[in-house]
Amino acid sequence: MKRIFTLGLIIIAAVVFVSCEEKQQEDITNEVNKNGSVESSVTVDHLDNMNDVLITKHAVWVKGTKLKDIEYRDTVPALGSENKTAENSEGDTKTVEVKKDYEIFITVK
Repeated sequence: MKRIFTLGLIIIAAVVFVSCEEKQQEDITNEVNKNGSVESSVTVDHLDNMNDVLITKHAVWVKGTKLKDIEYRDTVPALGSENKTAENSEGDTKTVEVKKDYEIFITVK
């Protein structure tokens, strides 16, 4: 009975290991398909202590030619500052105050 239990655990562990194997990410690309696509970028620039600027850029590609560049700018509230440890090229560390950055999440339909 103990051998069957041990064998069962080994089989379950093997199945879990195989199912956790890193899958190939087919949707990642190094270049834009310029025959018909929209290339987008989103950045946040720090304007001042109270405000940040959200910049959204789109490049529309049709038949290998950039048809149009579109840019939107929106002012959003700044998230404030936080203390972080920074290190220079010589390995010296120091606590510095840096502005907090927004996390950017994009949903594509």
